[in-house]
Amino acid sequence: MKTKKSRVPRPNLYLVGFMGTGKSTHGRALARRLGYQFLDSDHEIEKSEKRAIKTIFAEEGEPYFRELEKTFIEKGHPPEGCVVSCGGGLVAREGMPDILQSKGVVIALVASPECILARTSQNPDRPLLQVSNPEQKIRDLLAAREPYYRQAGILVLTDHRRMKEIQDHILRIYRRKQKEWP
Repeated sequence: MKTKKSRVPRPNLYLVGFMGTGKSTHGRALARRLGYQFLDSDHEIEKSEKRAIKTIFAEEGEPYFRELEKTFIEKGHPPEGCVVSCGGGLVAREGMPDILQSKGVVIALVASPECILARTSQNPDRPLLQVSNPEQKIRDLLAAREPYYRQAGILVLTDHRRMKEIQDHILRIYRRKQKEWP
């Protein structure tokens, strides 16, 4: 009698965390290693809106952008086989950590304010950091968002670690959670 080979679940891997923690960089590499599709929520929103994030913020405001993020997570991508780099503020809305967890494995990348500032200071496309004191803005936003990152998923520190070490750590977590996936 032949037994049907059970299919290994391929839950999406959602990388959340503050800007500059490495979500897109690590996400692309992880997608290649897993043979998954890579999606960056910000890039997907820019494509669907046909305008840059900073333009959306300037013309429509942050609440409008956060609704676009929520819509993307709820119905804007395949239900499995993706690594999704989520915008830094996505999980900082009530209910979003739960929505993400219902759709896949969530890992929160974290870094120190100093490291984040060093990684983002030369990028003019960070609308929330276009202020007179970006380091203080980072500290304020991190303080407000940290509880959501902790609630969303397992934390992985990206400060002063080799990229391969970070990615191997994330893959170990993902594979463990993948086995538990319904």
